Amino acid sequence: MLGSNRSPKLKCQWKGVSVLAQGNIEGMLEKLELDNEAVEESESDIYMRFMKSHKCYDIVPTSSKLVVFDTTLQVKKAFFALVANGVRAAPLWETKNQSFVGMLTITDFINILHRYYKSPMVQIYELEEHKIETWRELYLQETFKPLVNISPDASLFDAVYSLIKNKIHRLPVIDPVSGNALYILTHKRILKFLQLFVSEMPKPAFMKKNLEELGIGTYHNIAFIHPHTPIIKALNIFVERRVSALPVVDESGKVVDIYSKFDVINLAAEKTYNNLDITVTQALQHRSQYFEGVLKCSKPETLETIVDRIVKAEVHRLVVVNEAGSIVGIISLSDILQALVLSPAGAKQKESEME
Repeated sequence: MLGSNRSPKLKCQWKGVSVLAQGNIEGMLEKLELDNEAVEESESDIYMRFMKSHKCYDIVPTSSKLVVFDTTLQVKKAFFALVANGVRAAPLWETKNQSFVGMLTITDFINILHRYYKSPMVQIYELEEHKIETWRELYLQETFKPLVNISPDASLFDAVYSLIKNKIHRLPVIDPVSGNALYILTHKRILKFLQLFVSEMPKPAFMKKNLEELGIGTYHNIAFIHPHTPIIKALNIFVERRVSALPVVDESGKVVDIYSKFDVINLAAEKTYNNLDITVTQALQHRSQYFEGVLKCSKPETLETIVDRIVKAEVHRLVVVNEAGSIVGIISLSDILQALVLSPAGAKQKESEME
């Protein structure tokens, strides 16, 4: 009875507030939309916040190989040591100053060959006889840069920022107290670390967008070579264009291989650096590791798919191709880290504050 007595009254009340209720519902919907936008915005910088909450120390393995060269070592022996130890770079120690002064990388090897190679008939004296310190004195006259390094207590965000801002691929982690080099951070290592935790985090909306929408990668004036290109020409392109890999394109325009800076170290391994007139195809026959082919992607693929592919394959870049298999662009680990960590949610403002 109570219910039947009250129902007409309730009906009147509902009629009286129907207009007000409609306004409230619209307001709630607007609030929901704003809340959704806020959630999307907070999710979009999730990877940046993850990087800021972890230190470089978190990523240093409990045991790893770190090769260090004294600057008095011969350049040639140093490159052979890189090959023998299966590493791509080594911090340089200067005994006189008791400090780390730089890095020796495959880029140095390429620069020496580029600068001093004449012909197969002329021995590269500078590679055979120079000490690392001699090479650095000659080379750094033009391009002196102090060693970029990072403390183990710095955030991974700072590491990503430093790698990308300085356009470097290797960042030594140096203990400021002891002065010891602990590890060399790379884009690959950082992205792999992030990928371990990705499934536990909210997924930003941009991960479902494709390359076309996001505009990630390089799509203009792509440097490439042909199977018959001489190695010396490929080395010249590495130096002049400052790229780390060259897609190998056949006569029909299809990508058939890739020649990276890392492949150049095989010239030292095979002791064939005195003849750089051989073709890229001939040089690639000496690859020391199994090569499973060029890792590719296409513009309609999502960033999520691309990150997953590049991390699983443990490569430094994907070649972006069209339906015919022709090259249209390159997407690198640096491009991906920029998109995941630096670009979202006001990271650009933070970036400018750090400069």
